[in-house]
Amino acid sequence: MKGLSIVIMGVTGSGKSTIGSCLAKAIHCMFIDADDFHCFENKEKMRSGIPLTDEDRLPWLEAVRDTMIDYIIEGKIAVVACSALQPKYREILRTADPEYEPASSDGFSCEKIYGNSFSTSIEVENCAKAPFSRRVVFLWLQAPAELIASRLESRAKEGAHFMSPGLLQSQMDLLQIDDAEGVFCIDATLDPDLIVENIQQKLSDCQLLS
Repeated sequence: MKGLSIVIMGVTGSGKSTIGSCLAKAIHCMFIDADDFHCFENKEKMRSGIPLTDEDRLPWLEAVRDTMIDYIIEGKIAVVACSALQPKYREILRTADPEYEPASSDGFSCEKIYGNSFSTSIEVENCAKAPFSRRVVFLWLQAPAELIASRLESRAKEGAHFMSPGLLQSQMDLLQIDDAEGVFCIDATLDPDLIVENIQQKLSDCQLLS
């Protein structure tokens, strides 16, 4: 399928950038890291261990979405690493699909979230029958909090990222997955190569990768 954004989502330290970049290489497409779209003020807050507010996130999410729009309109595939922790954040990203009809036009106050059909409770052959965006797909990297915390500690020692490890709990608290959305759940404890293979298989099963 042309014109597709594959969003690798999850809390900080779950492996979004690593898996996203590896997936992009495997399927020969562009990799977009949403962290690159944070303004200086957002990065400073996170570096200081201060959680972002919705007001902080909205311009960031819109900037990521606008980049996704460009790729979708051009008929290209892009892998996007973005936390996208709540349904209302993912709803904004779904509007990158020009054919998608959002539940509401008022951003964060959306009450009804349209599913994207990729639910584990929906048979593969029925994927095309539900109202959803086939142009914006979400895959959640899930791992135990203890494992993610250890990764963050290692990353902090290396000075490899601006996000404070102290923000992990706030992200865990914020994370919300609505079953109706059909977000793919991916085991993030596996070897990266195996994770990428699993993602490719899931996307192929729903005929999103040719």
